[in-house]
Amino acid sequence: MRKPSLCRFSLSMAGDLVDKLDAMAKAKGGANRSQTVADMVRAQLIEHQGQRGTHHIAGTITLVYDHHRRNIQGLLTDIQHDHGPLIIATMHVHLDHHNCMEVLAVRGRADAVRRVADRLIAAPGVKHGKLTVTTTGQDFEA
Repeated sequence: MRKPSLCRFSLSMAGDLVDKLDAMAKAKGGANRSQTVADMVRAQLIEHQGQRGTHHIAGTITLVYDHHRRNIQGLLTDIQHDHGPLIIATMHVHLDHHNCMEVLAVRGRADAVRRVADRLIAAPGVKHGKLTVTTTGQDFEA
């Protein structure tokens, strides 16, 4: 049985929390309370699905590293080549004389994407790394 395209439900919360929700909705360009709550639920569902091994996700892996560190670029390139089908694009940025940022666009099964992200982030010489997960767009409508 298909659910109606719009469902109403009641939600109770502390008044000060509602005030903060309304202020956030206004700060985001005047979105109404319902749209703001729907956006938050959608974001949490995407994050939750990104934890599931077989669910397909898209996202970015962001790395910051000192390019003077011995063999760091070669190691990162080797890891990327080992996982070629998951990596759909890369961007390399020189932040300053020593530090580089690399951003990898990724797509695939959540467990495989997380494995490659963990390997890259744990590489010796990486100062900071983060996997940001989003939807492939298949499971969510605007």
